[in-house]
Amino acid sequence: MRRILRRNPIPHLIWHSVTRQIVVLRGLDAVQMAHLRELTTWFLHSKSINGVQGLDVTLSMRVAVAAQACLLILNLDIDYFDNWVEVILYPGAFRVNHEQMDAIGLVHNEASVLTGESWLRGPVILSWDDVERDTYHSQAGHNVVLHEFAHKLDGLNGVTNGMPPLRRGMSRKRWAEVLNEAYDILCLQVAAGESAFINPYAATSPAEFFAVLSEYFFTAPDILKNCCPSVYMQLALFYRQAVAR
Repeated sequence: MRRILRRNPIPHLIWHSVTRQIVVLRGLDAVQMAHLRELTTWFLHSKSINGVQGLDVTLSMRVAVAAQACLLILNLDIDYFDNWVEVILYPGAFRVNHEQMDAIGLVHNEASVLTGESWLRGPVILSWDDVERDTYHSQAGHNVVLHEFAHKLDGLNGVTNGMPPLRRGMSRKRWAEVLNEAYDILCLQVAAGESAFINPYAATSPAEFFAVLSEYFFTAPDILKNCCPSVYMQLALFYRQAVAR
């Protein structure tokens, strides 16, 4: 790590000009920002960030993506970002085709327009338009970078199911009880057409629930703490952070 930091420094002007504008980083102190800079440097050395469809990816854009991704592992370990090497940036929302099996076993090809996607053993794919919006004009509970990289943490066990590898000392039983209860309540609210306590997209699956919860934990912790204090506490234990806004 020392060799990487020495040989691949992020220029001082770029680091400060980019990070001072990133809304989700505003609660970090000087020590945390220094560590985040180290992790971001490692990230940019270890992962490639490439543009497609003619998008010219600048160093400032790479720093914006990498710094927010590394916020998730600020107090974890770089091993949480193992088993993949690339981030792909589209200029805007992108179309994908996936095969889906219906209830009777027939396979259908479905097209979707996405702002982000995270492959289990492959790249993270992001819409730069949406990254830029969430980076510099944050909305409560919305950050596509945090969302897709939370899927990477979740999938480190080999499956995305809302159960990332927990830190030593955390109880898998307690994690499952707390998150399952909150997920069930959300699903009931969405099914009944009631106003949900967080983005109803979180009711899609336990994996999406964890990713959306992570967005709220970092961008709108007061909302999460007020509506689901036990969930907030589990995420605070996992990320080893207590986010103040």
